[in-house]
Amino acid sequence: MSAARSLHPSPRTLEVESLDSFDRLVAAGARSMHGWHAQSLDLRGRSAPLAALDVQGAIFLGCTFDAGVEGALRSRGALIFPRLEDVPFNPYRGQLYSPKELYAGIETSRYEDTLDARVYQWSIRPGQRHRLDATLAAALHDHAIGDALDELTRSELCTGRTMVGVMGGHAARRGTARFEEAALLGRLLARNNRVVATGGGPGTMEAANLGAYLSTVPDSDFQQALEDLAAVPTFRPSVSEWARAAAAVVGRHPEGTPSLGIPTWFYGHEPPNFFATHVAKYFANAIREAILLELCNGGIIFLPGSGGTVQEIFQDACENYYGAPQTITPMVLVGEEHWLRRFPAWPLLQSLAAGRRMESRIFLVDTVEEALAVLDA
Repeated sequence: MSAARSLHPSPRTLEVESLDSFDRLVAAGARSMHGWHAQSLDLRGRSAPLAALDVQGAIFLGCTFDAGVEGALRSRGALIFPRLEDVPFNPYRGQLYSPKELYAGIETSRYEDTLDARVYQWSIRPGQRHRLDATLAAALHDHAIGDALDELTRSELCTGRTMVGVMGGHAARRGTARFEEAALLGRLLARNNRVVATGGGPGTMEAANLGAYLSTVPDSDFQQALEDLAAVPTFRPSVSEWARAAAAVVGRHPEGTPSLGIPTWFYGHEPPNFFATHVAKYFANAIREAILLELCNGGIIFLPGSGGTVQEIFQDACENYYGAPQTITPMVLVGEEHWLRRFPAWPLLQSLAAGRRMESRIFLVDTVEEALAVLDA
C-alpha cells in the first residue's frame, strides 16, 4: 500500500466527488448510501433523492443542502462535516491543484494576492497552528490531497509508467549550468516514458518539471525557454516576476507533458513552480516528504543540493535499508565532486548499503545522461 493510499479512508468506501457521479448512482437504482463519502457537492435541488436513499453510514464533507435537509440527514444517521468558515481553501477538495489555480491572476496582480500566498499567510497567523479549527482544516485538506494523489497514481498518466523522483537544491538559479542540467534530466526522463516527480518548488525542482513539461518540443524551443526564464533568475526579490516569466513559457506551450510536484506550505516562502501540471500541496511537510519518496517506484535521482537533499538521500536510504527486496528502488547521486568531497554523502551511503540488498541499487555518476543509463540498466 502506497503512502498516498494510506491516507485513503478505506478500500470499502465510495468517493462521490461530483454531482454527475451522484446522479448516475441514483439513476442506476442505488438505495443506500452506506459507505459513501460525498465531498464538496452542492446538493441543493437533490432533496428528493436524498430523502429516498438510506443515508445511515454516509459521510458528507463540506456539502451544501436545501433548507432543512441537513438536519434530516443527521437524524437519519448521516455524518456531516460542515463547511469551515474563514478558511481561504477548500478542506474537502476532490482534486489536486494546478499552477493556474494557485497563481490565478498573476498576470495582472501581485503574487501576494494569489491563492497560494493567501493560504500561506493564513497558515502562519499567530497561534494558528494551535487552533483546533485551523489544525482540523489543514488535516482535512491534506487527507483530501492524499486521496486525490492516490487517484492520480491509478490514472492513465501513470499506467504502464514508473515514476522517477528528481531531488536537488532549491537555490539553483535559472540561467546556470546546474539549472539547465536538471531541466535536461527532466526532459530525458519524460522522453523515456517516465513520470517526473519533484518537491514542486523552485531551483532544481522547477528545472526538472520544466524539462518534463517541454519534453516534446524541438531543441530550439527548449533552449529558447531556458533563455527566457534566465531573465528572471530567482524568485527573490519578486515572486510575481518569477512566476510571470514561467507563465509566459506555459502560454507559448500550453500542451506540455504532465508531471508531478509535491510542495508544502510549511516552506511557504518558497513558491511552487509553474511547470508541474499536477500539484499535491500539503500543509504537513513530514507527510509530504514521505509520500514523495514512496511514490517514486522507478527510483530517485539526487542532483547537487545541501541540507534538504542530504536529508532526502538518507530518508530514502532508510526505506531501502529496511525494505522488502521487491520495494528497493534505485538511488542515483549525480556529481562526484559534490557527493564525494563537498557533502560526502556517497561514502556513508556505500557503508550503509554494504552487504544489504540495496548495495546493487545505489549509483554515483557525473552526468544526467549517465543517471538515465543506470536507471535503464
